Amino acid sequence: MDQISQLTLYHYPLSRSARVKWLLHEMRGKSFKTIRVALRKGEQYTPEFLAKNPSHGVPVLDVEYSDGSTQTITESLAILTWLADLDPRFAPLPNDHRARATYLQIMALGGSWMDQMLWNIRLHETILPKPARNQDFAKFNRDKIENEVLPQLKTRLETSDFICGDTFTAADCLTGQNLNWARAYGLGHDPVFKAYMGRMKTRPAFQLAFADAKDFEG
Repeated sequence: MDQISQLTLYHYPLSRSARVKWLLHEMRGKSFKTIRVALRKGEQYTPEFLAKNPSHGVPVLDVEYSDGSTQTITESLAILTWLADLDPRFAPLPNDHRARATYLQIMALGGSWMDQMLWNIRLHETILPKPARNQDFAKFNRDKIENEVLPQLKTRLETSDFICGDTFTAADCLTGQNLNWARAYGLGHDPVFKAYMGRMKTRPAFQLAFADAKDFEG
């Protein structure tokens, strides 16, 4: 098995890289490197960064192996899944078929549907030039989250402390960060989610991951 000598995360506060930073703190404490990418200054468009991620976004994870070889991984869902598979504390093993199916379902729901709906809200309410914004489309995404996504999460959290049961997994990093994002838009304020986020925010790794939230520039 390949041995990892160093992990370097390219990060921006409160972005999707925060969910990866959270898991890295859970796994390794402070034993990884973080490089801040100043998105508002356009550092993601430099030739050096585009060589790492042509999609010009964070997170990006550089992996150095003990044999001197390196690898770059992009996409937060892929990075979270890959990292969690390195440590059985944070993901069900592949041969635990029932638990693995639940875990992968939640990872896919959070990393694709919910994430994209939240991004669409952000695009059409704050980022795009006003003539290009579509308030009906933003409302459509809000309604989808409120009426389809959040009820699925609520059902799980009504009976479990964590999103996949009684054990913290990488799916909580994804779900917790998405709920934090949704709550900023006035979504997900059910007491079940408030209690869940209260539990997440007491975790030292969460506090480390979001300690730079004040530096976010929308």
